[in-house]
Amino acid sequence: MNLGDSPHPQTSEGADTANVGEGVLIVDDNAEFRGLARELLEHVGYTVVGEVGDGTTALAAFRALRPAIVVLDIQLPDMDGFQVADLLAAEAAAPMIVLISSRDRASYRRQLAATSANAFIEKGELSAESFAQALS
Repeated sequence: MNLGDSPHPQTSEGADTANVGEGVLIVDDNAEFRGLARELLEHVGYTVVGEVGDGTTALAAFRALRPAIVVLDIQLPDMDGFQVADLLAAEAAAPMIVLISSRDRASYRRQLAATSANAFIEKGELSAESFAQALS
């Protein structure tokens, strides 16, 4: 199933609603990257409650799942991650938002200065350490 094409987010197998509000939602149009990010985060103890491939589905998934953290790619097919971050930040009980991109920080200097997201990590630098540092 291609998650970016589905209006319904994929939840972790066996996920129960006790994890809602405590987990992570991964938003990226690259299914392979979503899988790698899920593996990394679950390996270090995070509960990934869903993963989706575009901004519109990300907003619906956030409202359905209420994760505490959203890992959000900047380059999405329907809207950019900065727009999605602003919409998420305006939600009641807004999540912590970690923007990710294959481009470096300098490529987004102006947008990062103005974003409502909490952190930025280059995809090539994503690790347990960089994720923990982004959340602190």
